[in-house]
Amino acid sequence: MSLLDKECVPCKGGIPPLPADQARDLLAQVPEWVLNNEATNVIRKFAFDDFATSLAFVNGVGELAESEGHHPDISFGWGYAEILLFTHKIHGLHENDFIMAAKIDRVFAESSK
Repeated sequence: MSLLDKECVPCKGGIPPLPADQARDLLAQVPEWVLNNEATNVIRKFAFDDFATSLAFVNGVGELAESEGHHPDISFGWGYAEILLFTHKIHGLHENDFIMAAKIDRVFAESSK
């Protein structure tokens, strides 16, 4: 099943984060994202032509985060947005992070039309 077809499931903690090899396997489905060396988070920087477009994208990601119940760390400014994903309760990566990455990529594709 595609990451886009899945929904984030609540993580209550008490489970281990994904091992690095599983994180790399999921990363292949969101190739624009970068896995950090410890395999504890993924990050992507998005480029835009102006501040208003960056803001609109961030607002779209915010709406997605609320609907999925999974909230990324976001920084943005004129012409860019940077999104960091990890599951706070387990201090590492969960499948939810990759589901969100795929859905954020879709928000970006739709905002670029």
